[in-house]
Amino acid sequence: MNTINTNLDDEIMCSCSGTTRGEIQSLFKEGLDIDAISRRTGALSGCAGCEWDIAQFLKALADATE
Repeated sequence: MNTINTNLDDEIMCSCSGTTRGEIQSLFKEGLDIDAISRRTGALSGCAGCEWDIAQFLKALADATE
């Protein structure tokens, strides 16, 4: 039986590196920008298919902290 993961923190945002939404959010809270997050996790350094999704997620996080 397949189950659907409803925890968004576990959602994979970069399939090349396996970086999750929760990892990105945690690194953002540490003050890392998109380039530093990419260097730390490997996200955005493969096929770049996640670039827009991660950029939009980081923008939403930044907007929520203002």
